[in-house]
Amino acid sequence: MTIHAGRDLARTARIFHALSDATRLRVLEMLRRGERCVCELTEALDLGQSRLSFHLKTLKDAGLLRDRREGRWIHYSLDAEGIAQAEESIGELARSAATAPRSKACCD
Repeated sequence: MTIHAGRDLARTARIFHALSDATRLRVLEMLRRGERCVCELTEALDLGQSRLSFHLKTLKDAGLLRDRREGRWIHYSLDAEGIAQAEESIGELARSAATAPRSKACCD
């Protein structure tokens, strides 16, 4: 995956947007230890259900979370493939930064 193509740029933008909020980063940190029910996340993060739902949707739309329904509860976990794609996007930027040539003087 390269971040040059329009579709990939849009996906990369969704990932970076999802990662740009401290609450969403806290959700991801909690899910590093495994799947959690939405009720556990609500209590641990001290957020109202509608506010947490907004953050979970943002993370899910970016491809960073999976969900599954069990009865009336929804359980969330990290999406390994989505996390790998985020890592790949950041890795591409890091490799480019390390190998990109310097520009020639243009403003003499």
